[in-house]
Amino acid sequence: MKKKQAADFKYIKPFSETGLDDVALVGGKNASLGEMYSKLSAAGIRVPNGFSITSDAYRYFIESNDLHGRIGAELASLNIKNIADLRNTGKLIRSWIMHGEMPEDLAEEIRQAYTLMEQEYGSEPDVAVRSSATAEDLPTASFAGQQETYLNISGVNNLLYCCKRVLASLFTDRAISYRVDQHFEHMDVALSIGVQKMIRSDIGSSGVMFTLDTESGFRDVVLITSAYGLGENIVQGTVNPDEFYVYKPKLGKKFRPILKRQLGEKAVKLVYARDDAAGLSTRNIHVDEADRMRFSLTDDEVLELASYATIIEQHYTGQAGKDMPMDIEWAKDGLDNKIYILQARPETVQSRKKAAVTETFYIEKRGKVLSSGRSIGQKIATGTARVILEPLQMEKLREGEVLVTDITDPDWEPIMKHAGAIVTNRGGRTCHAAIVARELGIPAVIGCGDATQTIRTGENVTVSCAEGDIGFVYEGKLPFGVHHVETDITKRPKTKIMLNLGNPEKALECAHLPVDGVGLARLEFIINQSIRIHPRALLEYGVLDAETRSEIDEITAGYPDRHSFYVMRLAEGIGTIAAAFYPKPVIVRLSDFKSNEYAALLGGDLFEPIEENPMLGFRGASRYPSPQFRECFNMECEAIRYARDNMGLDNISVMIPFVRDVNEAKAVLDLMKENQLERGKKKLNIYLMCELPANALLADEFLEHFDGFSIGSNDLTQLTLGIDRDSSLISSFDERNPAVTKLMEMAINTCKKQKKYIGICGQAPSDYPEITRWLVEQGIDSISLNPDSVLGMIKVVLEAEK
Repeated sequence: MKKKQAADFKYIKPFSETGLDDVALVGGKNASLGEMYSKLSAAGIRVPNGFSITSDAYRYFIESNDLHGRIGAELASLNIKNIADLRNTGKLIRSWIMHGEMPEDLAEEIRQAYTLMEQEYGSEPDVAVRSSATAEDLPTASFAGQQETYLNISGVNNLLYCCKRVLASLFTDRAISYRVDQHFEHMDVALSIGVQKMIRSDIGSSGVMFTLDTESGFRDVVLITSAYGLGENIVQGTVNPDEFYVYKPKLGKKFRPILKRQLGEKAVKLVYARDDAAGLSTRNIHVDEADRMRFSLTDDEVLELASYATIIEQHYTGQAGKDMPMDIEWAKDGLDNKIYILQARPETVQSRKKAAVTETFYIEKRGKVLSSGRSIGQKIATGTARVILEPLQMEKLREGEVLVTDITDPDWEPIMKHAGAIVTNRGGRTCHAAIVARELGIPAVIGCGDATQTIRTGENVTVSCAEGDIGFVYEGKLPFGVHHVETDITKRPKTKIMLNLGNPEKALECAHLPVDGVGLARLEFIINQSIRIHPRALLEYGVLDAETRSEIDEITAGYPDRHSFYVMRLAEGIGTIAAAFYPKPVIVRLSDFKSNEYAALLGGDLFEPIEENPMLGFRGASRYPSPQFRECFNMECEAIRYARDNMGLDNISVMIPFVRDVNEAKAVLDLMKENQLERGKKKLNIYLMCELPANALLADEFLEHFDGFSIGSNDLTQLTLGIDRDSSLISSFDERNPAVTKLMEMAINTCKKQKKYIGICGQAPSDYPEITRWLVEQGIDSISLNPDSVLGMIKVVLEAEK
């Protein structure tokens, strides 16, 4: 047979001639590959070349081997709830396909298409052989991982054999079950095969990225996961990958808006293998300790990937005529050190959710923590634990039980839909178990490391993903609640409603709330949860004992040095909160730990005084210029400056807490100016936290140096009435006391007289509607509330404004 040109093929379609209109012919995955290869290469998107073996070829193969009627009849009588029958039926159909004959004219076309690839890439190029179903990668159903993929396939005979294996994988147990669940007729779905040049990520890195936050649905970030080696490990959850968040609106504008870096374990990597006897083309090997303790991508590569993601999303959004968040697989070639896009499909979970109604789960009582890991979703579930270590045992799972296992892959899907929650030892946010949990709408705690050892079959557990980035598995069935609230507020009050926030993970989740920004972003949460180390312990590392230094080395791994770790981690937390609400104002309060709280950080006991009453001691503004803390404060200023200048988040303002007198305020402002944070420069506002009686009594004097006040009602109440707010013995006093409201009134009136900002960020408005109404009557500019109080208090404010 004479050699064919691309246009002569009957069953082959090159990527260069394929686009989104060809889904019926080449399936969703291959149509998308062709679309990117043919239309996005000019925009700098690198897509490895290849070709599709069409769905017509699949039908031709099935008809040539007289399989259509036999397969249809076998599936018609199948009850997918019977796992044993499902397993036997799938095995039988796959064996029919594997024993079928490849029609010679089809085989010859595949040979010649492969020969064309040799002209571009050299003799016997290594290729990936992937499935692409005609009902796959649709905006309403992902079908992710339902069929097989074969990597590092070289030579035409190996390619032909793998093509039959891919065709057979249309009838894996999980694919059969998934089609039934999604209401697709088995024989209406056909399979195309994608043959794509391999990228040598086995000696580089690879991963998955989403053009939204997979947990909250926040649209303005790119989430990137990355690990060494071929990408199947991340998809299957075999490794805990590195994670990065990038803020899309500031990309390509001379900013470097990486909002988060999270070092993953990356214990193994999938590499090329040549074990012909066993039929293996890849294998897992251990990653060197030094490589595990550094990020698998540089910042420049993270930003390059995020830029590719936004280009792809914009293109698909334009093609669809509607917002189209994307799920993208990528690889970095270890030979040329370039990044390539391997697949792109519509995201199918968060993009389908309606934002008008939100569920907020909350735990009412915490118990003993059995295990913890990455939280997937924001829900809570209770149930009986079922520890399953092998897929062959998965039929033991009963309806509503909590599935606890090492990892899952698509073979688990027929049974996973019966789980009330999922807990795994391994995996990241984009692994198989996480994807399935999101589709099912159940909580999952991923990458625990020890769940199968610490949780026992038969014991009652509570799986909580409602407490931020970390998910917990508690002993026993604990009480929890859920709020169902409508976030589609048709009328907004004149008084600005803002948020009190500390947890950056919650910021993305709260971004959809009808608020005017953040009135109080607390640095303490970021320091306590994300940094965990006393700043002086990082600066004076040499005086620490060996055990403490070892702990610090582990926590700071991946960053250039300990100083950079503190600054960057703090900037990442600040930046995430600011990005979630950009361009709305975000007021960042400088650190306000007391000495006992700083002492509780790693290494902190060496550097903190022992005070009888830390609440009234070495805290807030008095710390910053002091010899003991000045260098630490400089790092704090550097982090704020980085978030504003390098990330481009100029909506960040600063608030100084616990300022005892005007001279103390001047000293802090002078020190900030030395750190290039000057009031009025680069749109920077600096506020005072009005929380001492002195601040209200001398409001005119303080306001000469600030852009306004934000009332801290908690400490103002404590210091006005002489009570310890941490004491359970004196609990009959609160912010409604006339002495407290008198001081608040003084602060409000003075700010209004000087035409400066006045808000409140203390707990009082979140707890007491009558305080909220009183503040509105006083003409306060903004009221900052806890997230769970916002929607209820908006109604109170609207009523008060009448």
